[in-house]
Amino acid sequence: MKYIMALDQGTTSSRCILFDRNGTPVSTAQKEFTQYYPQPGWVEHDAMEIWATQIGVAKEAMLKIGAESSDIAAIGITNQRETTVIWDKATGKPVANAIVWQCRRTADMCAGLVKRGLTDFIRERTGLLIDPYFSATKVSYILHSDTEIMERAKRGELLFGTVETWLIWNLTGGKVHVTDYSNASRTMMFNIHTLKWDNDILELLDIPPQILPEVVNSSGVMGYTDPSLLGGEIPVGSAAGDQQAALFGQCCFEKGCVKNTYGTGAFLLMNTGSKPIRSESGLLTTVAWGIDGKVTYALEGSVFVAGAVIQWLRDELCLVRTASETEEIAESVEDTNGVYIVPAFVGLGAPYWKPDARGIITGLTRGANRAHIVRAALEAIAYQSADVMKAMEKDAGCEIRFVKTDGGASANNFLMRFQADIMNKSVHRPACLETTALGAAYMAGLAVNFWGGTDELAKLNKVAAEFEPSMSDEVRNRLLNGWAEAVKRAVV
Repeated sequence: MKYIMALDQGTTSSRCILFDRNGTPVSTAQKEFTQYYPQPGWVEHDAMEIWATQIGVAKEAMLKIGAESSDIAAIGITNQRETTVIWDKATGKPVANAIVWQCRRTADMCAGLVKRGLTDFIRERTGLLIDPYFSATKVSYILHSDTEIMERAKRGELLFGTVETWLIWNLTGGKVHVTDYSNASRTMMFNIHTLKWDNDILELLDIPPQILPEVVNSSGVMGYTDPSLLGGEIPVGSAAGDQQAALFGQCCFEKGCVKNTYGTGAFLLMNTGSKPIRSESGLLTTVAWGIDGKVTYALEGSVFVAGAVIQWLRDELCLVRTASETEEIAESVEDTNGVYIVPAFVGLGAPYWKPDARGIITGLTRGANRAHIVRAALEAIAYQSADVMKAMEKDAGCEIRFVKTDGGASANNFLMRFQADIMNKSVHRPACLETTALGAAYMAGLAVNFWGGTDELAKLNKVAAEFEPSMSDEVRNRLLNGWAEAVKRAVV
């Protein structure tokens, strides 16, 4: 068998990448799908469209190189996390649109839980802060939106899953209803210490346990594809949330290793080994992955809007035609002329956790132009990541020497240089930027012995570029102080 298939189901598109034994992408297919915004702060997806686009690009990637099902050793899945789907077990039809991780509709429900003094209770068990970001309140919202939906759930007629669960269920023809440890740890219903669904939290939110998937290792054969889909039975060998998959794809197998992924959001993760570290700085304690029955934990800082701010420049403000041209535009000016953008379009994530914050542009003068605004948008991505890194160092009690980067925006050399400068850390960019899909492929490959172990994987990992900080402390501190003032104005 020649390839591992990675299904990379993201927030705005579904992708499939076939990797060879060298970890090199040999065929890629991608298709965007519809984003629904029924009310301000609400974000939805059509789960049927997610499935249709994902199976569609899988077939397309195979067709591009003439691959047969017999050429595919295993399928690895990585997914947008926390996004919530509830569907009918008999028909496979969702009972409502999927509620996306970005959606803030349950902010009042979360505020009610906080007022009841449940913050420490939830945090101790799940490693998470109470926030609309996570799946639990989304599940409760859907179930309580219609009495018939709740009754059907109690009768065992409905199933819940985050996106990887939905895909596995469809890939296996409805035979397998599972999630992995990494995705389960993002639901705010999973006890990361006992590694089981938490009955007290389920009771608190009135969620029937019978709708929940079985929790399994991130790497391991979970089932086989229905032969009618891709021409034969292919093992489903892994599932992992996108950020945990990227950590694995960056070969961050050792405790203390850090990566930052620049996608729709930006996500800084540190491997903390076999023991969870409780954050005192607004970060999350999460499961990185489970392999061979052993769980690895991570500290995570989530920036809700990173690449999405560039999409905003392109689609809403029409300041750029393509994301790639932002690099040249940003470099056409020496600085932002005092302009700061705080892209709190859906609130602020780590380390602030301010769901009511809203985006602002501050520091505008008559001399501010298009290039200054474009540069400020890119710098905002780096500032937010620097905030997270500082909190991570404090929690872990150690200094981070360098950060591995990946994701689409990491191809932007201006952003990587500014990130190194504002963090005052070395930034390493890999030869393969598709580390999220690569991590899912690595896990699936290990499950079927396509690769021999993590030592073999580490040898495949190549660094393409290193960015070293060159900014003076004086300039760095002045810029960071200006950023801090801008953030204060966004959270008023």
